[in-house]
Amino acid sequence: MTSVLVVEDDTHMSEMISIVLNHEGFRVRGAVNGKEALAEMVSSPTDLVLLDVMMPIMDGWDLCQELRLLNPELPIIMITAKHETSQKVKGFGLGADDYLVKPFDPQELVARIKAVLRRYRIAADKMVRLGSFKLDRLRGTVSDGNVNWNLPLKEFELLYQLASYPGQIFMRDQLIEAVWGFDHEGDERTVDVHIKRLRERFAAYTHLFRIVTVRGLGYRLMTESYD
Repeated sequence: MTSVLVVEDDTHMSEMISIVLNHEGFRVRGAVNGKEALAEMVSSPTDLVLLDVMMPIMDGWDLCQELRLLNPELPIIMITAKHETSQKVKGFGLGADDYLVKPFDPQELVARIKAVLRRYRIAADKMVRLGSFKLDRLRGTVSDGNVNWNLPLKEFELLYQLASYPGQIFMRDQLIEAVWGFDHEGDERTVDVHIKRLRERFAAYTHLFRIVTVRGLGYRLMTESYD
């Protein structure tokens, strides 16, 4: 389920947005200021942030900047009561993806959220992040800042499959079909061997992610968010 973090200090506005988005199938979390929103993001990342500009403690401008530093690819939509073009220009300059002026039609909000998510998914459907790690399926590489790993194809595909669904349990036959194909003639031990290699390769990075054996079932990739 797609999650949206709503950062809004107006209780009535926040409740209205939550009702609308819940009805559309989104999982909604709330924060009343930028500082609280950052704490929410650290504890559990979200798919999109909807933030008001005028808030106490940390306003939307500062929060937008902080969020961009935290995750350059996070979809952000700003909400403001001001109609001035300069305000919109400032928001886009700080990294906002879209901008809504109060009062707005709830259905327009939903449409804009869906449009922004579509744009990001088109750009990111070949990219998976694990903390500071980035798996680029187009290049078949794993990177962490300036460090890059060029993995053997099947190792990369196996890690990519697990990382695309953190916390989800995959049985060995599911991984065989997803990575090697349904007509693969080897046995399920192939998966075990490749998992062992991945664990050894990234043994120093278990603080970011780890591949866990689920006895009698298979494997799943765990991050801090899914512990």
